Amino acid sequence: MKPLHSIRLSMLDLVAVREGGTVADALAIALRTAQHVERLGFTRYWLAEHHNMSGIASSATAVLVGHIAGGTQRIRVGSGGVMLPNHAPLVVAEAFGTLAELHPGRIDLGLGRAPGTDPLTMRALRRDRVETEEDFPRDVAELQRLLDDPQPGQRLIAMPGAGTKVPIWLLGSSLFSAQLAAERGLPYAFASHFAPRYLLQALQMYRQNFRPSKTLDKPYAVVGVPLIAAPTDDEAEYLASSTYQRVLGILTGRRGQLPAPVHGFMERLDTQARAAIADFLACAVVGGPEAVRAGLQQLADATQADEFMLVSDVFDPALRLRSLDIAAEAMGLSEPVVPAATIP
Repeated sequence: MKPLHSIRLSMLDLVAVREGGTVADALAIALRTAQHVERLGFTRYWLAEHHNMSGIASSATAVLVGHIAGGTQRIRVGSGGVMLPNHAPLVVAEAFGTLAELHPGRIDLGLGRAPGTDPLTMRALRRDRVETEEDFPRDVAELQRLLDDPQPGQRLIAMPGAGTKVPIWLLGSSLFSAQLAAERGLPYAFASHFAPRYLLQALQMYRQNFRPSKTLDKPYAVVGVPLIAAPTDDEAEYLASSTYQRVLGILTGRRGQLPAPVHGFMERLDTQARAAIADFLACAVVGGPEAVRAGLQQLADATQADEFMLVSDVFDPALRLRSLDIAAEAMGLSEPVVPAATIP
């Protein structure tokens, strides 16, 4: 059994725009949440890049990373992730190099291989560029060079960026990034908060094929966990109906703002819809304190994760903070915060 207190706890925020709320509200909630989990002892706070979605306000990811880092003191802040097909590596290196100079030792650069949007928006971001399977590994390597110390004769210098050595993480929901992270000796985060199917297979591939690098001497794996906690199982299930509605909207192509919870939502659905939501949220932990502790322990034993990255889509911001309090207590977060510079 893997002790829960040995696993770091972090958070991924999609900066949900709530029904009846505004983008400004969502941004303010994100900052308050980051400040709260910093006090709880969370290791990092990541923001995810999505575009052309009315319910998500984190499209300008680097800008938000700077905003959250500026409003906190110790917690690491980063992208979970920047969708690299949407950006030239030099632009990413300059943006995150600037962030690293503003907030030394606190910035993470998580990279994803998907565009994080629809084809129309993808063309708007990178025009008519056609992606191939070789592009992502090449762009990752270019980013590593741009953020490292410049080599003699190197003509292309990221300024800011060069020499900052911003930690690069690879993110994925399949086996491709797991293999690449292993080959490059990089930390790896699996997107099991929405695509859990290949979680165990990807972690096994990553660990078995890992090659030590100057970045990392042994594998380091983060697992995404949808989490809704409350004082009772019944209340947690009620609050989770916001997530269930959001997931159903994703699965049916009707994305929107984060809806308020409703009683008995899952019971109203047909068997096929309930099964689809359950498959999407196979790694979710929903319940009261004991159920949360048991669910996190089961996930820890199955994955041997080094870190859990929580996604908590609770409609009421105050109840979201309470949910994170319960998770922190379940994980045994009672030790002092590890200095940011010593964390992978």
